[in-house]
Amino acid sequence: MSDSTKAYFILSDGTVFEGNALGSTGVTVGESVFATGMNGYIETLTDPSYYGQIVSQTFPLIGNYGIIPQDFESSSCYLKGYIVESACDFPSNFRNGGTLDAFLKEKNIIGISGIDTRLLTLSLREAGVMNGIVISGDSMEAHDALAEYKNNPASFFKKLKDYSIKDAVKNVTGASRGIEKDAETVFAESASYGSLPLKSDGNKEYDMAESMKRGRGKKVVLWDFGAKANIRRELLKRGLEVTTMGAFSSAGDILAQNPDGVMLSNGPGDPAENVSIIQEIKKLAESDVPLFGICLGHQMLALSFGAKTKKMRYGHRGVNQPVKQLSTGRVYMTSQNHGYEVDLSSLPEGVEASFINPNDKTCEGLAYKGRKAFSVQFHPEACGGPLDTNFLFDDFIRNL
Repeated sequence: MSDSTKAYFILSDGTVFEGNALGSTGVTVGESVFATGMNGYIETLTDPSYYGQIVSQTFPLIGNYGIIPQDFESSSCYLKGYIVESACDFPSNFRNGGTLDAFLKEKNIIGISGIDTRLLTLSLREAGVMNGIVISGDSMEAHDALAEYKNNPASFFKKLKDYSIKDAVKNVTGASRGIEKDAETVFAESASYGSLPLKSDGNKEYDMAESMKRGRGKKVVLWDFGAKANIRRELLKRGLEVTTMGAFSSAGDILAQNPDGVMLSNGPGDPAENVSIIQEIKKLAESDVPLFGICLGHQMLALSFGAKTKKMRYGHRGVNQPVKQLSTGRVYMTSQNHGYEVDLSSLPEGVEASFINPNDKTCEGLAYKGRKAFSVQFHPEACGGPLDTNFLFDDFIRNL
């Protein structure tokens, strides 16, 4: 392996992985996390919630169905680096628009392939989330980073451990604006590959007029903290008029739109960092407009009512996370991407858990007594799946 194709991934505990350059070359530092799932890598790459993180895929072969722009969750990539065991150079899919390597080069994402991602995952599960650095190629920057690692490790690891994700929401709000489409286009594209709303019997609704009866004539504001595009798509598929507003819009700005409801989107980073946004959410909740929070939106809604959040050991990331609905006892499979949780022991009066994670008993959803407000930690809009909890969008419409 030549210097130009060598790459190294070094964790802040000193663990070193040597592999092959993937995507752009250079040096990148981020919070190292792992994501499970056999598919959905396109959504992972374009999900703004991964801002500031180096993502490792636990499934060994990534890129086998190529890059599909219609499935992007935002118009760019916000993760700091990307790690796979094996990257497919010859993808096969009727919707394929290019290779993983070419996409990472286009978006200037530094990656590494050819390392033991199972060993990396075990390291992160044992030690918890830690910072990491990818050093790739033979640029001067890469040479300097390796030289510092070898000759001045104290300085190298201090810089690595000092890295933290800051101003995450500020840097990703509006991330999906460039790929927004109208309701008819969204429904037609979704129908072509079966990503459609579920009916009460569990079957998909292929009739656009029937599907859009659910929300016709109602207006929703999507409060964008780094919203995945598929949240908007799911709202549009049900006939809602959707107005996207930036993260730093005030409650007054939002209420001036005269919405029938407000969707609090997903997003990256520490929820408690967003003090001003949380204050505006509190004002919005006092107006009694129906609210639905997903992921970061769920966490910040809880904070606005006085609950607390805390960082998890290694978080939940992937498409196979179970959640238990407490009202029914039923368990659903969900897609998740979060490193913080709402502390169940901190819930104020009038706020109660609606879903928990059966594995570690963490909070997966909240209900607000006497209010048309609810939130979930997982992603009911998940694409590529699972769609088990897609019915929550219909619950939201019933509240409008």
